Amino acid sequence: MTELATFNSPFQLLSREEWKQLNGHFSHNISDSDIQYLRALNEPLTMEEIEDIYFPLAHLLHIHIQHAKTLHQSTNSFFLTNNKKLPFIIGIAGSVAVGKSTTARVLQKVLSLLPDKPKVDLVTTDGFLYPNDTLLERGIMNRKGFPESYDAKGLLTFLADVKSGKANIEAPLYSHLVYDVLGEKIVIDAPDILIVEGINVLQVNSQRTGVFVSDFFDYSIYVDAKEKDIMAWYIDRFESLRATAFQDPKSYFHKFAGMDKDESKQMATDIWNEINRPNLIENILPTRYRADLILEKGDHHFVGKIKIRKI
Repeated sequence: MTELATFNSPFQLLSREEWKQLNGHFSHNISDSDIQYLRALNEPLTMEEIEDIYFPLAHLLHIHIQHAKTLHQSTNSFFLTNNKKLPFIIGIAGSVAVGKSTTARVLQKVLSLLPDKPKVDLVTTDGFLYPNDTLLERGIMNRKGFPESYDAKGLLTFLADVKSGKANIEAPLYSHLVYDVLGEKIVIDAPDILIVEGINVLQVNSQRTGVFVSDFFDYSIYVDAKEKDIMAWYIDRFESLRATAFQDPKSYFHKFAGMDKDESKQMATDIWNEINRPNLIENILPTRYRADLILEKGDHHFVGKIKIRKI
């Protein structure tokens, strides 16, 4: 997608230094053990990154959340009703291996530290992938992660239930170890904030219903980086997994455990070029400018620039 021209862009561009200066009051200590839990494999995460990037982001989101509360109270007054406030939903999109999961986990942590200590839940759209058996039956196992590999109706129904105020909503869980949807469920019960993370959350739906996943978002974030960097991160992660998780006989990728480093790198490169890159170019990257905020990462995984939609 062509970069939006500066003179007509609906986004304001901020450097990391400019961005971190915007946080006027939000500050908390996060333990080293928490940071280790929040970070993903082969992805650095430091307290400095949390302070410079995620504390200002939490501050900004707090403004939007408070505005939503005020609007809710005003509309209740207008309609002479006493409807309960619905969850504030944040969508996080971006390529495979770009660091969406870490962004989602860190954001869940820092938002839970807001002054009113909101309940913050996190759901990934991996759970809404069709089971491997279904993908094999449809001949699209090599399209896993593409729009057609998701149960779009199930995901839309889940989000509609959240935004209708329904309690105890079930969402399916996914295992990266077995590379398939599990029979287990996570229960979402009236959170104050719900984070929905996945490569597909800003894509158009494949059901032709006129309803989009992003229609249910109150705020959306796209995690961005140069393609060459994302590819390098994917290859490095694949090699790290080959030496660790792939060694588990229960792993779907156990068959690759005996590869040497060169073979592992070639396999990861092939998967990137045949599956992940086409999905990025065709389906994910074109959704970037649907987001309200774009976190642009440098080659070391740390955010260097922020683009924020003007209001």
